[in-house]
Amino acid sequence: MDSTIVLILLQDGALNGAIYALLGLALVLVFVVTRVIFIPQGEFVAFGALTLAFMVNGKIPGTVDLLLIVGALVFLVELLAAWRVRSWRGLPKTLLWTVALPVALYLVAPLIVSKNTPFWIDVLFSMVLVVPLGPMIYRLVFQPVAEASVLVLLIIAVAVHFVLTGLALVFFGAEGWRTPPFMSGDVHLGPVTWSAQTFFVLGTCVALIFALWLFFGKTLYGRALRATAVNRRGARLVGISTSLSGTLTFTMAAAIGALSGMLIAPVTTIYYDTGFLIGLKGFVAAIFGGMVSYPIAAAGALFIGILEAFSSFWASAYKEVIVFTLIIPVLMWRSFGARHTDDDE
Repeated sequence: MDSTIVLILLQDGALNGAIYALLGLALVLVFVVTRVIFIPQGEFVAFGALTLAFMVNGKIPGTVDLLLIVGALVFLVELLAAWRVRSWRGLPKTLLWTVALPVALYLVAPLIVSKNTPFWIDVLFSMVLVVPLGPMIYRLVFQPVAEASVLVLLIIAVAVHFVLTGLALVFFGAEGWRTPPFMSGDVHLGPVTWSAQTFFVLGTCVALIFALWLFFGKTLYGRALRATAVNRRGARLVGISTSLSGTLTFTMAAAIGALSGMLIAPVTTIYYDTGFLIGLKGFVAAIFGGMVSYPIAAAGALFIGILEAFSSFWASAYKEVIVFTLIIPVLMWRSFGARHTDDDE
């Protein structure tokens, strides 16, 4: 192996590691705020990539119909909850984002979806279609059992993963898709030619991580999420709604997952079930950070991406085994310094 091959593998590893870093950050964010190990995070990767692929090819994505169905279910759940307590105050806002928004997107989709539509409009419309699914899933599945144990929430998350994978097969089919790159062209750095798409992905990841840092450090909602992550019971005592925190967290996780799928779709063929494997690698990165540390999770994701690239060169048939085997020594290392804590501590 000469230096040129090493640099090429480092390029591939950095590209994949950046995507895993975003997913790892989303998983850590969801866990520290809601205690949910969000296994379906990878499904949002597939939904984002496939929705964009359908739009680029001039086809109305199945996400349009899926959003209508899930939104109607959420509204029915909210309507039943309001009827039980005889309080209808929050129904107009619920009607707006669970029924009016999906219906509006359903009506607008035929006007936007076309092979001649600018790429950036396809990206924005795909995000608008996929992101609302995050808070809707939280309201349907996780909010009613928000006080359950971490194990119960994990089992529910696994069930949601299988449901979303089946829905992806129904609404998108079994065919694999790719999308055009966000940036075309090459950048020559020494003996290696780097694609402009690689720099775009790296730049987007850095910008998103910086935006998250500003959000958590400088905004009221960000500080509320930090307070919920530190102590759920204390957050409730000072008037912070843990339900609102969960909704906002799942919205951000869905946005990060959908954007990650769009970033990786130009270099990897995406199928209905591809997101699960990508999400698992983000989960390994989150394990590096103990499901609580953002910087360590990001560093772990970069290491995983580079290890995967070199493993694919030396032993491509075992690259997945090598990556997932990392969980064992990391968990052993974490267990040595672990101490039991209650969920609300």
